[in-house]
Amino acid sequence: TGGGDCPGINSVIQAVVTRAIQYGYEVLGIQGGYSGLIDGDIRPLSLENVEGVYAVGGTILGTSRTNPFKAEGGPKKVLDNIKKFGIDALIAIGGDDTLSAAQKLNELGVPAVGVPKTIDNDLSATDYSIGFQTAVDIAADAISRLHTTAKSHQRIIIVEVMGRYAGWLTLMAGLAGGAHMILIPEQTFDIESICNVIKEREVKGKTYTIIAVAEGAKPKHIEDLVTVSKEKDEFGHVRLGGIAEILEKEIAKRTGKEARSVVLGHLQRGGSPNSFDRILGLRLGLFAVDLVKQRKFG
Repeated sequence: TGGGDCPGINSVIQAVVTRAIQYGYEVLGIQGGYSGLIDGDIRPLSLENVEGVYAVGGTILGTSRTNPFKAEGGPKKVLDNIKKFGIDALIAIGGDDTLSAAQKLNELGVPAVGVPKTIDNDLSATDYSIGFQTAVDIAADAISRLHTTAKSHQRIIIVEVMGRYAGWLTLMAGLAGGAHMILIPEQTFDIESICNVIKEREVKGKTYTIIAVAEGAKPKHIEDLVTVSKEKDEFGHVRLGGIAEILEKEIAKRTGKEARSVVLGHLQRGGSPNSFDRILGLRLGLFAVDLVKQRKFG
């Protein structure tokens, strides 16, 4: 399991182990994503190890953002450990980065199956990835709760939701949570237009406004993403954050109204998976092992 943790990963793991043992396969759990495959931090997984974990958030195997193709001697170490531990097939549970690395390993001769996992829901060829629906529930609940504070204090509240290049999570959570404006990475926004909507609402007697904004959303005429840090991870991603705070200051300055920003951060990916993600995770885990049995790799 690689990349960011999210609810539903353990559902996949439990289903993989259950189905594999039905087929008479032995299952090995790789600790800490690709770093475990490089370092040989690998242990057997039994039915007892995974009993009931489908309802637990995060990943019992741990995770990292290690890129095996960036680590010194990474590909060779991975291939050596695949041979050493007698691994016949690799099931990688992850998003763009984890699965692109799995595809490269597949091309090097490692039989691999990928399971789509990301709260951003931005993976091609799949309607929903595990973790997305739970994250929508969490973010929508937070946005809903902020209505009472915003209304009581007659404030503008800007809620920053995760989403680097894709607005699915912000869009769905914003709709479900009753946000009055939703700003997503796919469309640049104009701050003056936002202020105009706030003023128009006020004329109609609506003295508060809730804005949901994706961390990767960009104002017009600004090309760079707003970042907390320019430092990049092994897959070349900077750490995003700060767009809500920028909007808070700009809106307060332009409208004269009190504005507050709220960053949901890692709350969105924490906790137990909802029923949808538990079931989706179980289905994907079973199917991943079926693909291994059918030798449908890549």
